[in-house]
Amino acid sequence: MSRIIAGAAGGSSLFSVPGDGTRPTTDRVKEALFSRLESYGILQEARVLDLFAGSGALGVESASRGAAAVDLVELADKPAATCRQNAELVNKILGRTCVNVHRAKAETFLLRVPADVRWDVVFIDPPYAFTEAELATVLTPLAGHLAVGAVVVLERSTRSPEPVWPEGLERFSERKYGETTLWFAEPADDDAESDDAEAAEA
Repeated sequence: MSRIIAGAAGGSSLFSVPGDGTRPTTDRVKEALFSRLESYGILQEARVLDLFAGSGALGVESASRGAAAVDLVELADKPAATCRQNAELVNKILGRTCVNVHRAKAETFLLRVPADVRWDVVFIDPPYAFTEAELATVLTPLAGHLAVGAVVVLERSTRSPEPVWPEGLERFSERKYGETTLWFAEPADDDAESDDAEAAEA
């Protein structure tokens, strides 16, 4: 059974999605991921987006560790219901509504969200069968909704190629854990790109 590792709700057992249709992030990977995010100092008061949320484990872990607001996005019936259970669990412990659940396709949610919405941390954990073209329909609109200094964490099969990053988003690191690879991306530094172009022209 999965649990919240640390923070205000640390040690709490999470509800799991019934059946075997989802692929939860293992506790080993989750611990390594959040250790890294905390080293960036990015979680406190962050606005977090968890796409293809499954049980919502990554999003609620963020809430437990100090995120200000968390959006869980999940379309399938059973995972969405589990997201609601885990959101209610953590919101009750925190004494406020920090975690909100949205039942929608990831790309549809991103296309409909108000233009001024920005997230500091984004988790993306699509099914391993998700194609690169399908992934692009999510990454492209996401690029316009990232705060300055945001971190995007994309979980993929180690056998999958590096994602094709859209304009406005660039990879800065990757970590492999057995069959799982975490890709870390951030908003592209337009100023740095402009400086490089000017230097090349000079």
